[in-house]
Amino acid sequence: MALDIKDYALIGDCHTGALVGLDGNIDWLCLPRFDSASTFGALLGNADHGRWRVGPRDSKHCTSREYRDDTFVLVTHWSTSTGEVDVIDFMPHGDRRADLVRRVVGVSGTVAMEQVLRVRFDYANAVPWVRQSPRHAEGHESALLAVAGPDALVIRGPELRPDDHVHRSNFEVSAGEVVDIVLTWHPAHREPPPALNVDDQLEATEEWWRDWAERCAVSGPYERAVRRSLLVLRALTHEDTGGIVAAATTSLPEQLGGVRNWDYRYVWLRDAALTLEALMLHGYELEAQEWRTWLLRAIAGDPADMQIMYGLAGERRLGETTIESLPGYRGSAPVRVGNGAAQQFQGDVFGEVMLALEQARAIGVPEDSFSWSLQVALMNRLVEARETDDHGIWEIRGPVRRFTHSRAMMWAAFASAVRAVEEHGLKGPVDVWRAQCEELRAEIEEHGFDPELGSFVQYYGATHVDASLLQLAQIGFVEPDDPRMLGTVAAIERELMRDGLLLRYRAESGVDGLPGDEHPFLACSFWLVEQYARSGRREDATRLMDRLVGLANDVGLLSEEVDPVTGDHFGNTPQAFSHLALVRAADAIAAAAEDRGQDSDGS
Repeated sequence: MALDIKDYALIGDCHTGALVGLDGNIDWLCLPRFDSASTFGALLGNADHGRWRVGPRDSKHCTSREYRDDTFVLVTHWSTSTGEVDVIDFMPHGDRRADLVRRVVGVSGTVAMEQVLRVRFDYANAVPWVRQSPRHAEGHESALLAVAGPDALVIRGPELRPDDHVHRSNFEVSAGEVVDIVLTWHPAHREPPPALNVDDQLEATEEWWRDWAERCAVSGPYERAVRRSLLVLRALTHEDTGGIVAAATTSLPEQLGGVRNWDYRYVWLRDAALTLEALMLHGYELEAQEWRTWLLRAIAGDPADMQIMYGLAGERRLGETTIESLPGYRGSAPVRVGNGAAQQFQGDVFGEVMLALEQARAIGVPEDSFSWSLQVALMNRLVEARETDDHGIWEIRGPVRRFTHSRAMMWAAFASAVRAVEEHGLKGPVDVWRAQCEELRAEIEEHGFDPELGSFVQYYGATHVDASLLQLAQIGFVEPDDPRMLGTVAAIERELMRDGLLLRYRAESGVDGLPGDEHPFLACSFWLVEQYARSGRREDATRLMDRLVGLANDVGLLSEEVDPVTGDHFGNTPQAFSHLALVRAADAIAAAAEDRGQDSDGS
């Protein structure tokens, strides 16, 4: 059985990522990309669905683990009755290969180690043909070759011996000794790549991550959490294409045994745009340019065909299928690959994209004729689509509606386009956009706000709220201390708070067309922190922020949702949306503290 979701750490090479458990198991790895079929899939089943263990024979749970400084080099420490050992797991960055290194370092005494390898390609549909490579040709103690269909692996290290579709090795490590195990994926029709120089790759990988982190402009009481969150966002960014996946996993459930299991290994325009803003505000202009290039490629063509999500390279076909070969995380089926929401209309993405591109302009990323003309085309498309009901930010699978948040984000798109003309001198039908902006504001104020309730509502005609309404202040539709916003916050606290954390909405209302419930959504609680900080409730902001940061796992990772009582994580992990919302919340607290300091100085 897989571990608790929070017991996994991510390692990655900015092309894909592996989840390493506290027990020394790699239970999730897709090669060579995030959205490839799994090679190790025990996370969504058990050991027979693919797993790779390296650890002491007599210990099933490590003593401690941590990332080396600001990197994704994971050091897992084991203390046993006979000695101590470290396992250093990392995926080399920059070699344009798909390698995973597990270096075993003796610290004290002598420790008996085991390696247990179960390779299961294609979501555990393919048990590979495995053979030993001639030692003299490899120049290593052992090299095992595993092949099935288009996929092949070579595993170099201590000799592995077969045992009923499993391969095992036992070896000892004494103080000062180093044993390297390297797994390399390659297309099955090609020869295996040559062996790595692990020392060089470890040094280069650590240096790359540290150099990237040094560019991070961040300070304050949450500096460590913000820095790790920005690193997570970078790790989820595909280096070659610039696409930012929403998470490294698929089908981790929002509720154990439930059906709310989705594939998040794709690029949501919303998540990517908000990630881009978080990176830009902390000194990462190059990433802004790369993402904008990805965006322009992905949505190029007829704006009417714009999707809410794409593949890593801008692929459009993300048809949702069920994978029968994987039973699901602790029996939570179905396991899904692809995402049917790709075909939904969600009006809010226009606003997120336009606001992100506006922020890119603000930091000096120049517009060219292609980038601005595409934005003009998007706005023309929005004029046509403005009267279309949508599925909303949460990708409901129930009836389409006029969600207040979606309408406000449409307003934000037009407002951003107007500013582009008036403040940056770009050319466009500004009178049309300004009129659309004014009409949307009037419509939202009439239909999206309930005077009797004193709050904005989830959708036109509703009598309940949605946590996404917290973004109305973030985009400038209302001020954070506007009485209507304060009334909305009070309603959100009253209706959506569960043990101190926020639900997205009330699932029992049936609005999403799905059975079952879900846990509080971490990004929503971070939005509430931001609202508190910006509306003068600084102590409430800090109190909630401290709790949320404390919900990260031992290496600083957050999933999508959390059980507020047990602290258990739920949903796909690590979740870009959670980490980018953490960054925004920390920024809001820092800004509130700065404003308070200026007020106390009388300036």
